[in-house]
Amino acid sequence: MKVVVTGSRGKVGRAATQALVDRGHDVLGVDLIRPTFDSGEIIPGRYQMADLTDAGSAYAVVAGADAVVHVAAIPQPTGNPPHVVFETNLMSTFNMVEAAVRFGVSRFVNISSESIVGNFFAERPFLPSFAPVDETHPLFPQDPYALAKHFGEQLMDAAVRRSELRVISLRPSTVHNEDNYESNLGKQVRDPSVLSANLWSYVDVYDLADAIALAAESQLPGHEVFYIASPDNAGGHDFAEILHRYYGDQIELRDLDRVDSSGISIEKARRLLGWNPTRSWSDYLDSDGRALHSPE
Repeated sequence: MKVVVTGSRGKVGRAATQALVDRGHDVLGVDLIRPTFDSGEIIPGRYQMADLTDAGSAYAVVAGADAVVHVAAIPQPTGNPPHVVFETNLMSTFNMVEAAVRFGVSRFVNISSESIVGNFFAERPFLPSFAPVDETHPLFPQDPYALAKHFGEQLMDAAVRRSELRVISLRPSTVHNEDNYESNLGKQVRDPSVLSANLWSYVDVYDLADAIALAAESQLPGHEVFYIASPDNAGGHDFAEILHRYYGDQIELRDLDRVDSSGISIEKARRLLGWNPTRSWSDYLDSDGRALHSPE
């Protein structure tokens, strides 16, 4: 397929682009980073610089595509003014899905977020009603980032109502790669009392890239939403024990498929998308949360 990947020079976009190229697809990467005209730099696929909050630019990059993978976004609400986060993320999503509808694109992969449930960046305290969290959990976003992701999923609903476009929205947990496992998860591996809004959940960027590739190739109809997380928690702790230890009875514990379960259920992604994550924090860190180093 001809696949457009937005945000292709970011952490998730780079991995997704490589995964799609490795599977034989013709990929056009799009981002705000200037293109390189020197022959020495090699990046997978083709590349164009474009600001997707501009509708014309969105139409230009989508023309001729079979599938769109929309990763591009300001990745959290804290580094920009709230209105900039909301407007940038929502309008880029609107422009890309609108272009996909008008050009008759067959598949759209929308990268949403686990924060859509309301757990991250909440100004008033919030805890999920139950764990592991799954796609049936109600959504209570407070911040402009999560709110834009919530509206983005509604844009996907509207698109499938008025066109033949098929959409998959992925809600990744916090994403890590070899560069940041220790800095991001090391403390939680050592000490589960270092709490996280997603209940010790995480996902490896390369497992996420595999999920994105499966979603781009999927024939599922309509608009399906999937949480994407590693099946284990950071540190491999007894999930039921630490949930009760640190949250008491505030969060209902539902059935677990393993003792060291994640705080997010990926049963739906496994069942309908055929996604089977294979990487773990323990591939990168020792039991004390320190980076594993290859021998010299």
